[in-house]
Amino acid sequence: MNTQSLESKILSTEEFKTLWSKTYNDTGKPDWSHIFPFYDDSIVFQDSIQKIEGIVPFKAMCNRLAKRCKSLKMDIYTIVKNENIIMMEWKMTMSFRFFPKKPIYGASKMVFNEEGKIINQRDYYDLWGDIYDGIPIYRRIYRWFMRVFFG
Repeated sequence: MNTQSLESKILSTEEFKTLWSKTYNDTGKPDWSHIFPFYDDSIVFQDSIQKIEGIVPFKAMCNRLAKRCKSLKMDIYTIVKNENIIMMEWKMTMSFRFFPKKPIYGASKMVFNEEGKIINQRDYYDLWGDIYDGIPIYRRIYRWFMRVFFG
């Protein structure tokens, strides 16, 4: 299959942003049901804390997150498409039960297969850094630790 016909099967950046933006909202639970059809049955999802293989465990992970969150909103800043890859930069603001809303900044890389479905998704973010930045004592300790040992 040539690259041009593969690209035509993959969502445009405008379609992608529209669909993914409907997933999250300022109030209430997120809903991924409208984007699940764009994922391959053998999706491999990985982020800072987990690696999930298969559509059934992927849907279960999304549903667990929706159940835990009081609110979840995603602002998509940049989307770039190159052949069978879409990259996006985002800010996710979430609140859990009794905790205030907290932003997490990150990026996602989606790789599409020959059918135009997402076969691999890798989310990149600094979960602990973004969380600890909101807690004065932990922020200083965490940033000191990261600077001394990794920077």
